[in-house]
Amino acid sequence: MEAPLFALAITHILTVFYSRDDSQIKKEVRQVSFIFVGVAVVTIFVYLLQHYFYTLMGERLIARVRLSMFSAILSNEIGWFDKDENSTGSLASKLATDATLVRSAIADRLSTVVQNLALAATAFVIAFALSWRIASVVLATFPLLIGAFIAEQLFLRGFGGDYARAYYRATAVAREAITNIRTVAAFGAEERMSVQFASELDRPKKNALLRGHISGFGFGVSQFFAYSSYALGLWYASVLIKEKKSNFGDVMKSFMVLVITALAVAETLALAPNFVKGSQALASVFDILQRKTAIDPDNPSSTVVTDLRGDIEFRNVSFRYPTRPDITIFNELNLEVSAGKSMAIVGQSGSGKSTVISLLLRFYDPTSGMIFIDGIDIKSLNLKSLRMRVSLVQQEPVLFSTTIYENIKYGNSGASEIEIMKAAKAANAHKFISRMPEGYQTRVGENGVQLSGGQKQRVAIARAILKDPSILLLDEATSALDTESEKQVQEALNKLMLGRTTILIAHRLSTVQGADTITVLQHGEVVESGSHKQLISNPGSIYFQLVSLQYEKGAKALE
Repeated sequence: MEAPLFALAITHILTVFYSRDDSQIKKEVRQVSFIFVGVAVVTIFVYLLQHYFYTLMGERLIARVRLSMFSAILSNEIGWFDKDENSTGSLASKLATDATLVRSAIADRLSTVVQNLALAATAFVIAFALSWRIASVVLATFPLLIGAFIAEQLFLRGFGGDYARAYYRATAVAREAITNIRTVAAFGAEERMSVQFASELDRPKKNALLRGHISGFGFGVSQFFAYSSYALGLWYASVLIKEKKSNFGDVMKSFMVLVITALAVAETLALAPNFVKGSQALASVFDILQRKTAIDPDNPSSTVVTDLRGDIEFRNVSFRYPTRPDITIFNELNLEVSAGKSMAIVGQSGSGKSTVISLLLRFYDPTSGMIFIDGIDIKSLNLKSLRMRVSLVQQEPVLFSTTIYENIKYGNSGASEIEIMKAAKAANAHKFISRMPEGYQTRVGENGVQLSGGQKQRVAIARAILKDPSILLLDEATSALDTESEKQVQEALNKLMLGRTTILIAHRLSTVQGADTITVLQHGEVVESGSHKQLISNPGSIYFQLVSLQYEKGAKALE
């Protein structure tokens, strides 16, 4: 509110200078000067508190928005992440930028808006008290000024959405290139990635130029109306003075107070681009927060899994990936695995082997058909509790950028140090961990880059052992390892499989010969099923052909 008071005081001093009484001039100037000093002292504490509380509000807001977004993102089904617009780079960019834009629009600018609203209210009261006629005329021109800025805001809103989304795509390209820098460098694809990144930046660049022209034109129009209103106000002030309907002092005080107010209103409306960006970011945030996941991992009406035998049945399951609805992965698939038994699923690439695991973990739901665990449709089971009873070991183990100890502990957050070390020993991981300078507190780096492939796999197996699952899912767990590492990992897996229902997806068929049942998939259907001995005894079987392709000598495969 200091702006209208400042305008009032300065105008008052100017009118006082027209007085012929020197003592009166000194008295008035001294009085106004003391008021200015008092206001200066008060504003120190006022602005200190203002910025402190608005900054505190902003930090809390951005933390809550990001936490809510992150929780909402993690609750979505896997199919949602398969969409291009929900890539890792895009979602990371939204987490980083959208919350910041919301804070910028709401928290950071809110203080300015509140301050200027208070200023405007104070100015109108003062101006109408001094000269309601001049105040009414100047106030009548305000809609012109406000209208110009609203028009600018509407134009900006129309060109903001694609602009933001284009930057998400550019960020995704950059993140992908940096994450896979070894592959990019190995294939000499630096120039190609730069060209792709530049093409993604081209659209926001064009939109930025267009936004600049629109913003500049809108601001120019608003300034035209602003100065036109000043001219009208001064002309009408001269009319009032001439007709003796008001005096020079009151007219000028009222006029100057409203001029300062007009500048404050203009400043507030100049924040339109920030509010536009913030509203778009807010819309993006609410798109994530309000989305209902197709597969709720913690449905309150579902049955919580407390005990699991491990009987598995796929009954007439057909499936197409949501992002590839024209490609049939399974067609009336039927599988059965008894509790405590192991089934190996083999077949050519693209036959749907890994999809079996994805459906069993309910990353996706079948297009038709049903999947049963212990005779119960998995759609009626509480997914979070079900997944707690199932362990997955993948071809490329996923380790988080923390210590080995914490990575193993992901299997059971309540496990003790003794239990973690016991799991590591069972996974043949304790020896190599102990040889490291920091032992279990060794940080593995991003994606476990500080460990070899075999070491990462054994840490992942230790994590699975610590979970003590009823069902074990192995997705080509040894296919990417050298012979020595494969031997150690296979020993650990054999220990882990004992007494557990196990589904193995394998490329190296030598690793599945001990499975109770081997199922061969082809074109989304089961074409063969039986033990290794049964299938290999038939030279015309597909399994026999697959084994023969992996061995240079048929005799070695028949042993």
